[in-house]
Amino acid sequence: MDLILWRHAEAQEWQEGCNDMERSLTARGEKQAARMAVWLDRQLPEGARIVASPARRTEQTVLALGRKFKLREELGPGAGAQDLLTLVRWPEGKSTILVVGHQPTLGAVIAQLLGLPEEFAVKKGALWWLRSRERMGERQTMLLTVQSPEML
Repeated sequence: MDLILWRHAEAQEWQEGCNDMERSLTARGEKQAARMAVWLDRQLPEGARIVASPARRTEQTVLALGRKFKLREELGPGAGAQDLLTLVRWPEGKSTILVVGHQPTLGAVIAQLLGLPEEFAVKKGALWWLRSRERMGERQTMLLTVQSPEML
């Protein structure tokens, strides 16, 4: 199973009284999402499932990819790492799944899957591609790539 974790691109800063779910991407964030989407579209298998948080900024990020996706409440801001892993059926799932979500959830998932003591800070617009495989009766997690829109 391949699990791709894509953090939403740069969004407007949260301000007192604003609805966090309604924050939009900045102009820079739109460029980040578009740049990553071009790279990802060339890499992503045709049958990949795509799910995203229902927050406006994650929806805008995934829209840049131009593929069908589903918004999932379980991926909203404040979701737990185990919520995400249960949703995607890690590591038993058979297909590639792309999750567009938030920090610190994505960093906590990465840390858990790689056996690290603390969550990772995932840069806005960045993507982490992980693979679960079985070798000699043992489950392994491999890190295939980490991409940042600024490096593409």
